[in-house]
Amino acid sequence: MTKTRVLAALVMGPVAIGAVLLLPTGWLMLLAALLFLVAQWEWLKLVGIEDTLARTVLLTCNLGLMVALTWGSRSTHVTALPLFQITIMVGVVWWLLALLWLRHYDFCADNGSRSRIFKLIAGTAAVVPAWCALAVIHHQPNGSRWLLLALLLIWAADSGAYFAGRRFGSTWFNGRKLAPRISPNKTLAGVAGGVALALLVAIIGALLIGAKAAQLPAIAVVATLTVVFSIAGDLFESLLKRHANVKDSGTLIPGHGGALDRLDSVLAALPVFALGKVWLGF
Repeated sequence: MTKTRVLAALVMGPVAIGAVLLLPTGWLMLLAALLFLVAQWEWLKLVGIEDTLARTVLLTCNLGLMVALTWGSRSTHVTALPLFQITIMVGVVWWLLALLWLRHYDFCADNGSRSRIFKLIAGTAAVVPAWCALAVIHHQPNGSRWLLLALLLIWAADSGAYFAGRRFGSTWFNGRKLAPRISPNKTLAGVAGGVALALLVAIIGALLIGAKAAQLPAIAVVATLTVVFSIAGDLFESLLKRHANVKDSGTLIPGHGGALDRLDSVLAALPVFALGKVWLGF
């Protein structure tokens, strides 16, 4: 399984980097929409929408929302993308609420209609703003590099958390777990290691992109918040899987599970990074 995971990562990594750096924003938005909607298809299944027709209709509605946002953002001043920015703010607000949800494991844990409605709304609030954030970041000057840096932060946080958790998980912070009912293997030591490595990547990457020294504190703050929310995204998907009593969201990616298993952190992190970048102007 480890060999399969490594081989899959060696394929996915260069493809993702190449797409971010080489594709025009419009084509990248199209590719990202396909990937994010695959993840949302898996989300719909996790929340108990087993009927294929029902899932197709719900997925089409989310695709329609993406198209509507794109059509409504047509302007001679396309760099602004105001509807996209509003949607990004909605996404950040949603993930703040998700932090509260994570503290209440049993909220919507059943398969009743009320639970499904909440989780369906959550799916749209997670996927569509993340897609908008990707577009906004990539469309700005040096946007491809900033978007790549955002993704590298998420990947670095994941790697740093894994190695720090394995090496220091039982010693740092008295071995305290982050969210034992949701993800028993995550520790506060892992969080610290992930944040530390991501900050290093953020500072080095920002300087290589051309950021000024005066901008580094703001970049560090945004990077830290990005990592925190990426962890929240990972935890929230784990919560959904716990509620659904499944190990993975799907089987699309050999050794990695489904698309949602790979994109959960990205969905939560991109709106935060985009909002921070726009707001603080780096």
